[in-house]
Amino acid sequence: VDKKDLICEDDVETAFGLVHCTMMGVPKGNRPTILTFHDIGLNHKSCFESLFNHKDMHEIMQHFAVCHVDAPGQQEGASTLSTEYTYPSMDQLSETLPMVLQHFRNVSFAQITIFFCMCLLKLKHPDMVEGLVLINLSAHAEGFLERAAQKITSWTHALPDTVISHLFGKEEIQNNHELISTFRHLITNNINQSNLQQFVKSYKSRRNLEIERPVQGGNLNARMLQCPALLIVGDNSPVVDAVVDSNSRMNPTTTTFLKMADCGGLPQVDQPGKLIEAFKYFIQGMGYMPSASMTRLARSRTASNSSMERNRNRSGTNTDEQRGRSHTDVSMESTPGAEHSSSGPTHSAELSC
Repeated sequence: VDKKDLICEDDVETAFGLVHCTMMGVPKGNRPTILTFHDIGLNHKSCFESLFNHKDMHEIMQHFAVCHVDAPGQQEGASTLSTEYTYPSMDQLSETLPMVLQHFRNVSFAQITIFFCMCLLKLKHPDMVEGLVLINLSAHAEGFLERAAQKITSWTHALPDTVISHLFGKEEIQNNHELISTFRHLITNNINQSNLQQFVKSYKSRRNLEIERPVQGGNLNARMLQCPALLIVGDNSPVVDAVVDSNSRMNPTTTTFLKMADCGGLPQVDQPGKLIEAFKYFIQGMGYMPSASMTRLARSRTASNSSMERNRNRSGTNTDEQRGRSHTDVSMESTPGAEHSSSGPTHSAELSC
């Protein structure tokens, strides 16, 4: 079957406006479908195309269908949103996702990938989410000083510059001119600027995620992410500290933290092969694809800086100490088992590669 025959695009009507969706492949029985949601300044193509078109992703695509979701008005060729339209908040965007799943008659699935509102979906609809892959997660809303600085920046910088500074670190902006030029063109020419401005404003107005790491005798009403989670950030990302802080709030028994060396703000663009390898291990930890081929991280034991550190007694507060730890080089062995198991990982891990 030709790949194009397996792609279905549709505008899904939700309580918060039309949401453009692209379904790739056919849902596979009782397996979850991979659902993606992009960052600000991007859409599913500019955010994920290099990842899902990578040759190492083909094996995963044989096992799972993928549903790409574009935030309202962010897809290529989108018309300017009506002046009467109120752009949804991050909480409201998360509520569009169950409607998307229902539209595709697949309400029982969810393997979730990227962006703030995916965590909100898990917190509100825990039964719909089997696992989270979170790139550049910042659990905190912007503080007063950040908002003030952003307001001043908006007076002196065009919208594309603001988005570039959000996506990429200073070193990457200064040194990788080709990459920055490519994404500046995509941001400026492929996304409706009026719609983008509303999306950025919604993101900047987000509230704290308010998740807590479970501790014995702790707050019984605390919000926790109980599903398996893979946190990913490049070591040159502008939000690396925020992701480390987010990791300190996650359940250590179900969370893996991947910090990618020599990698910028978009790991899925910068090092897609390495990210896919980690994704395969994550999927295996959930009980799927037990016989998936593994190469990159296994070889990295002797060929690169890839390493995994088991964290048996991580405190939830000393993030500087966690970041400064040395790493022990070990390979990530695949976990044998049945085709599906809901038990998830049994211990936490930090992976730096």
